[in-house]
Amino acid sequence: MDTILKVVKTIQAYLWNFPMLVILLGTHIYFTFRLGIIQKWIPMGIRKSFSKTEGETGNVSPYSALSTALAATIGTGNIIGISTAIALGGPGAIFWCWITGVFGIATCYAESFLSVKYRVRRKDGSFVGGPMYVLEKVLHQKWAAISFSIFAVLASFGIGSSVQAHSISAAVCGQTEISPHLIGMGTAILAGIVILGGGKQIAKVCAFLVPIMSIFFLGGCFFIMGKNVTYLRETIQVIVGSAFTSKSLAGGMTGTLVMTAMRVGISKGLFTNEAGLGSVPMAAATARTVSPVQQGLVSMTGTFWDTVVMCAITGITIVSSMIRSPEKYIQVSQDRLCFVAFSQLPFQGERILSVALVLFAFATIIGWNYYGECAVVYLWGEGGIQNYRILYLFAVYLGAVMSLELAWGVSDLFNSLMAIPNIACIWCLQKIIARDTHKFLRGK
Repeated sequence: MDTILKVVKTIQAYLWNFPMLVILLGTHIYFTFRLGIIQKWIPMGIRKSFSKTEGETGNVSPYSALSTALAATIGTGNIIGISTAIALGGPGAIFWCWITGVFGIATCYAESFLSVKYRVRRKDGSFVGGPMYVLEKVLHQKWAAISFSIFAVLASFGIGSSVQAHSISAAVCGQTEISPHLIGMGTAILAGIVILGGGKQIAKVCAFLVPIMSIFFLGGCFFIMGKNVTYLRETIQVIVGSAFTSKSLAGGMTGTLVMTAMRVGISKGLFTNEAGLGSVPMAAATARTVSPVQQGLVSMTGTFWDTVVMCAITGITIVSSMIRSPEKYIQVSQDRLCFVAFSQLPFQGERILSVALVLFAFATIIGWNYYGECAVVYLWGEGGIQNYRILYLFAVYLGAVMSLELAWGVSDLFNSLMAIPNIACIWCLQKIIARDTHKFLRGK
């Protein structure tokens, strides 16, 4: 087991330290300019998230499809991931994480556009789509489609189920004495109730959970920033300054070199918003829409909310608290920075953050189950769903009771392997993406 863990860590560290950073960030930047800075259409995407247009076809509303994607995307990475980024890369990592989200909007648009344009109507009239269908039907690369689907299924057992269940177990055990076994079983049962309802049920629950958990967490962040309002200007200066020069962190921690801040910030940004990994397009393909461009605009707002808004607010909350009370952060573990910041709340701050973490992780569990089911349907048809759900829920239980160092490494590895065929797909079809996009937006 130790040998397997070492091999996985070596491959995962190599992929996420340089090759994937260059591939994904390069793709983000290229499509930003290839599509005429598509980010400027974010306001339209937000409006379309809640509107209805005559002639729409699809399974669920644009908002429900976006909520499913956000449920799977907004998770512990927005809290624990940002804490780790600051500890490892200094405050400047927040700036680079934010920049990655800004450019990542373009890639999220491109991949979502393709999945909607080339989605498949099933016998029951519902739609299904994702990079695997584009790879097979348009590029005629079935081997790449199968590879992507296998990587997606394997990744779902890690980042989608066991890792999130472990986060729930850690959060609950940190506040109570409930057995991890009971937590695992309870989480699996609750997730199973939602999952057994199918894609539409998952979309409904996600549409309910996403605003609640976001407001719950952001409310705490805004309260803390209000208390630290006199430090906010200095906080922004430290974050931006540390992105380009070495700075000293609060609490006796020494700021890292600029390249480290860039590497950590970019990798965390890429990981948390999932732009380019090929997961978000599977939810986008189910949305009711009149145009692939319109749903692409809606889907890309997910990256905006996840990284440009959520991660930025989390980072500012932590850094402003570190500047205000540096002594509280001495010898604090890298994943606990946000908990220390939330201790500034007047009542049960750490417990409130634990509840937010539980909601985020549970939403990710049901959201990623949908991604896994999409891949299973492509590989083995509807008949494979039942067995997949059993394995997925068992992985939820296991995640709550076991050490997840290997699961984290495997999850990161398969996430990066998902990205390779997906990125190749959108590069091959860039002319179609640009042509249809410019034609549609000129009419606006």
